[in-house]
Amino acid sequence: MLWSLLKILVFVAIVALLAFGAGVLLETAGGVQITLAGTEYTLGALQSVIALLVLMVLTWLFFKLLSLLLATLRFLNGDETSLSRFFDKGRERRGYQALADSLMALAVGEGRAALSKAERAERYLQDPALTNLVVAQAAELAGDTRKASEAYKRLLSDQSTRFVGVRGIMKQKLSEGDTETARQLAEKALALRPKHEEVQDTLLKLQAQAEDWAGARQTLATKLKTGTLPREVFKRRDAVLALSSSKALLAEEATPEQQEQAIEANRLSPDLVPAAALAARSYIAKGKPRYAVRILKKAWEAQPHPDLAHAFAEIAPDETAQERVKRFEQLLRLKPDHDETRLVKAELLIVAEDFPEARRALGDLVDRAPDARALTLMAAIEKGEGGPDVMVQGWLTKALSAPRGPQWVCESCNHIHAEWAPTCENCASFDTLTWIRPDAHEYSSATGAAMLPLLSARQEHTTGALAIVDPDLLDVTNGTADVGSENPTKDDPDNPDKLPK
Repeated sequence: MLWSLLKILVFVAIVALLAFGAGVLLETAGGVQITLAGTEYTLGALQSVIALLVLMVLTWLFFKLLSLLLATLRFLNGDETSLSRFFDKGRERRGYQALADSLMALAVGEGRAALSKAERAERYLQDPALTNLVVAQAAELAGDTRKASEAYKRLLSDQSTRFVGVRGIMKQKLSEGDTETARQLAEKALALRPKHEEVQDTLLKLQAQAEDWAGARQTLATKLKTGTLPREVFKRRDAVLALSSSKALLAEEATPEQQEQAIEANRLSPDLVPAAALAARSYIAKGKPRYAVRILKKAWEAQPHPDLAHAFAEIAPDETAQERVKRFEQLLRLKPDHDETRLVKAELLIVAEDFPEARRALGDLVDRAPDARALTLMAAIEKGEGGPDVMVQGWLTKALSAPRGPQWVCESCNHIHAEWAPTCENCASFDTLTWIRPDAHEYSSATGAAMLPLLSARQEHTTGALAIVDPDLLDVTNGTADVGSENPTKDDPDNPDKLPK
């Protein structure tokens, strides 16, 4: 109401100023004299102003008519669109102005205003290749997914805009949680634009989630070929994918092809712990323990890990505790000061009932980096040395509330995993799991160190190819554990045969 009143007042003021100016001009003496063909014309001040305005209008009309005449001549010479372009200039100008306003509204996040301006530009310009994308983005910002989907589908009909349409629909399917359709659309989008890095990453992530390892390796090769991935990173991730495709090796019915995939994964990335463990087990299954030793030693030198120790123990499952301690020396001396080396050595010595040496192996670990595994081993050592029950219970109480130690942690979301996986189960990121100590305390051990058998003081026995003695297999009643029959292996891993390249 106030704005309407203000506009009326402004209009009245302008009319009053014009009337005042006309009165002043009427009262002004003199004028303009024009001589034309011997005839002299005298115009007053007001008449001169009116004549000037009429001249300006006539000049504008002259140029317009001249443009129309030129457009007609071009039409007669074969330019079929010259007349339509002449009459559409004003419409085109308004259309581009509406398009510019829509883009500005998109930039500032005004979805409804952007959609309104985009629809107006669409009416004026009649150029779907130019306006459909703006309409789709404006509709998405405004929350109108139906209109956005319709705009993206219209883009599919034109070869020049097909990629934009496929990519837009793919993103919509991702937001809806339809990952299978999104993966198929990502494959089509990558076929249209193989060098598009965002589509490459999206497709790789979706293929990893769907466990399409063969397709993921092809996508990874495309990233390397197009220069969007460094070769060093490519080797690591290709190894992860090769490892993932051979995970069935853990089952008894693993095929020779799957065993070879595990070995290939280890060749691509020797420091990848799961790949090294699987490759070692594949060589063990083939009856080639020397190759398994070579692989595990190389991986242990890069990063000591419980899984490597388990696989190393599986090479000779029937050896005695003393023989196992001796055989493990070749592995443990590679990183003698590493925390994992200390823990493994202490566990082996506890099984061998050499409790003083086990205590020396742990050293200051329980003071410097006390975690559940180290504290549980200290409880077993105290019990084995005949210490009082209150001392043993004290170590176990500390172990129950202590950090779990290193675990597989996602670098993207810090989610903790019980075992390694190619993708994070929480954020679905690919190749982000790292073996580190998590910031937050967790009450589930990644190494399988259960506390209940220790608390109940039950006798536990190892079965099969036990890797190393976990704390849940220690009997704190008498400090002993059964490691199987005394039938040592006849293989000599210190003198391995020449390995294949």
